[in-house]
Amino acid sequence: MSVYGPMLDALRGVRWPARRAVGAAPPGAHRSSQKGTAGEFTEYRLYRQGDDPRALDWRLLARSDRAFVRLSDDRALLPTWIVVDGSARMQFPEAGQSKFGYARKVAVGLAAVAHASRDPVGAMVAHARGVQRVPPRTRRGTVQEIARVLDGVEAGGAADLSPLLSELPTQARIVLITDCLGEINGALRVLAAHRAAGALIECVHVVAAEELAPPPGTFLVHEPYAAGAAEPHERRVLSEKGMADYRERFDAFRKEMASRWRATGAGYTEVRTDLPAARAVRAIVMGLALPAKGGAR
Repeated sequence: MSVYGPMLDALRGVRWPARRAVGAAPPGAHRSSQKGTAGEFTEYRLYRQGDDPRALDWRLLARSDRAFVRLSDDRALLPTWIVVDGSARMQFPEAGQSKFGYARKVAVGLAAVAHASRDPVGAMVAHARGVQRVPPRTRRGTVQEIARVLDGVEAGGAADLSPLLSELPTQARIVLITDCLGEINGALRVLAAHRAAGALIECVHVVAAEELAPPPGTFLVHEPYAAGAAEPHERRVLSEKGMADYRERFDAFRKEMASRWRATGAGYTEVRTDLPAARAVRAIVMGLALPAKGGAR
């Protein structure tokens, strides 16, 4: 955990409030959509047969000669699942800070913030050798376990995230950390359905600094390796002239991703690998946009 120490120190005291009321769940830190007689007072309702007499407002009864019950917003736990895309694309760039390395830092930071709110937090990462899982827990050491599992994974293959996301419960917060460059349509459909059923969805779109501002020159570019493939899918030369077209297309792609995720009701944050991970985590939990390069937000 020493590699994550400075980031976790910078995140002390940060909490992750739910963006809307949480459905039926054990008592916790978040506002619940269920109305009860404990928690924070919100309104009165006329007493009905079967109501708990302890919820009666006796002073109001004495003044008005009518029986009213005090209603409150209950507080609920919000189980949090952090799903990390461990496909080969995420290993870019091969030198320096890769998208996958940065995604691991963000995942551990988000896990620490959720855990500090006493929410159960778990993680899944899909990669060439399968799926690694840490089920949601509140116990001490959960964040360290998530960090250990993520650190033991090497990005590779071309995992389909849709079946993985389909496994997740709808009464939860689901955070997908990905570069959105794979087959994203299935993931969007699954998470849109989860959102309609009550889940809180967050997409963390990881973009490498090198993707936003490639150095000048001519490059041999290729698609990443698929699972078990000996050679890249495609190789082609990208000249300096073609770079302008690349930047235009990449900016359009980022804008499209932001629009499509937000259209589902999900939270969406683009994070760049050249920004401190703690800053990215704060932006995600607070719903803030980070400074953008290339025109997209």
